[in-house]
Amino acid sequence: MKQRKIKISIADDHPLVINGLHHILSNSADMEIIDSYIDGTALLSGIVQKEPDVLLLDIHMPGQTGDELAVIITEKYPAVKILALTNLDNVYYIKNMLRSGVHGYILKTTREEILLEAIRTVYAGGQYLEPVLKDKVLIDALQTRRQVSADPVLSRREKEVLQFIASNLTSQQIADKLFVSKRTIDNHRLNLMIKLDVKNVAAKEKKGIQLGLIG
Repeated sequence: MKQRKIKISIADDHPLVINGLHHILSNSADMEIIDSYIDGTALLSGIVQKEPDVLLLDIHMPGQTGDELAVIITEKYPAVKILALTNLDNVYYIKNMLRSGVHGYILKTTREEILLEAIRTVYAGGQYLEPVLKDKVLIDALQTRRQVSADPVLSRREKEVLQFIASNLTSQQIADKLFVSKRTIDNHRLNLMIKLDVKNVAAKEKKGIQLGLIG
């Protein structure tokens, strides 16, 4: 059976960026670009006729901004996965776009393989944050976090991951035991660091023991 291609739309006001994306994605057998737009008005008009699986969305465009468009599209077209593609690496923009409903955030300077991985990840229902941006978001979260309750609320899976971390298992070993991807475990580690308000594995384990989350 022939594999269904991922339908992609691009919203960016720079023709060179659009042409570059066409060149990259045309070489991917599982992807096809169905349309491109240079501003928000054209995007909102065109998406009615051609709804993509994944929308590559710039932040700064004429008229409506990327975060405004993300809110509208998420509400009207919930099946569309939005991937922010921008030059802006500031944490403010990252958090703002994520709050606006985007499923991923990557930079225009990213490598081709990162772009393709990000598209496939959000299309499959996951979330994607470019690796070079993860530390920025983590550090910001740790610096600005305000404790809401005395003890953090961890999910059952997060507690399992914490137990394995305490046993000195690597992310890949934990992934193998739980039958999930290494990326999933890395995301759990990131969430644990934020929830437990610590910056390294040793402190994470100690905090878990103190809170009675691991024995």
